[in-house]
Amino acid sequence: MLIVGELINSSRKAIKAAIDAYDAETIKNVAKAQAEAGADYIDINCGTFVQDEEKRSRWLIETVQEVVELPLCLDSPDPKVLEAGLLAAGDKHQPMINSITWEKERFQAVLPLVLQYKAKIIALCMGDGGIPQTASERVEIATQLVEALTAAGVPEDDIYLDPLVQPISSADEAGLQTLDTIRGIKGLFPKVHCICGLSNISFGLPNRKLLNRIFLVQAMSRGMDAYILDPTDIDLMGTLYASNALLGRDKFCTKYLKAHRKGLYEKSI
Repeated sequence: MLIVGELINSSRKAIKAAIDAYDAETIKNVAKAQAEAGADYIDINCGTFVQDEEKRSRWLIETVQEVVELPLCLDSPDPKVLEAGLLAAGDKHQPMINSITWEKERFQAVLPLVLQYKAKIIALCMGDGGIPQTASERVEIATQLVEALTAAGVPEDDIYLDPLVQPISSADEAGLQTLDTIRGIKGLFPKVHCICGLSNISFGLPNRKLLNRIFLVQAMSRGMDAYILDPTDIDLMGTLYASNALLGRDKFCTKYLKAHRKGLYEKSI
């Protein structure tokens, strides 16, 4: 199970304010908290700073790397910002790029970066026609993405397909579509990973943390093996470790027992 810590994102008011003020201490504290809570990657996103995203992104990367020994997930719609971020991150860790799609222009712009930096790549199951409305259409695009990426030399283990979680508040069957997409992808490509921004499922609804925890378990049962989430949410992380153990993905329940010994469940239950 791979966890990408989602908190350093300029769409969050406190983070946007910190980036705007070049408040390094706030950014460092958030990065350290995510690392200590169990993140494997730290997401870096300052996409709301459209005019100087590249400059802000480099500053964020340098600031985070001063205090955290973790690889980074570089998240931007702009390939030029991604490239600048990859250069700033260096080659100490394998980076992750968020994201590539089956849109012709996007695919052609991002693929060279994936190959040059040997990065893990998040691939969104969408093409030039936008977000597919059915699971079968998403699986079809996932197939095209995997075939094109592997043909170019990207290892299956470095591919993280995003089934595009949409809020159930706007579409009753959005959760089921995601679950069916995961099952379809894993049936065809068992060595390829599935990842999603977990909290998208609950957008616009009350009791979001409860919905997120339940959907996390449902998605894991279909094969989801990576998430972009808030690792400092102890209830969520406790659910993740427990579900992983129950699904037979935690040999000798090692990670579950480690979480127990650290007192995670005493805090969350």
